Amino acid sequence: MHELGITQSIVDAVLDAVEEPAIKCVHLEVGRLSGVVPDAIRFCFELVADGTRLASARLDITEPAGRGECRSCGLEIDMDDLITRCACGGVDIAVLAGQELRIKAVEVG
Repeated sequence: MHELGITQSIVDAVLDAVEEPAIKCVHLEVGRLSGVVPDAIRFCFELVADGTRLASARLDITEPAGRGECRSCGLEIDMDDLITRCACGGVDIAVLAGQELRIKAVEVG
């Protein structure tokens, strides 16, 4: 499960960047095409944050949808999977959104 390593990196990054003792919430963006399972991140967050300043913090995850542009016809399409076929029949799709994995914000106080 690579989500454990990802979650450890998220917790480390927040702890390194935020000096406030009370961290209330970490807001993540995990794109639907990122290959990362948000429920696994939630589970791992509790384990990794235990014993740190993040132990009582809430984890808020948004999941941006996938978007792509067909290189054959230029049409922008919604993507639920990295392997997608355009209405024109084209399969050469440039991913525009949905692969994000980032810390959007941290609430302190």
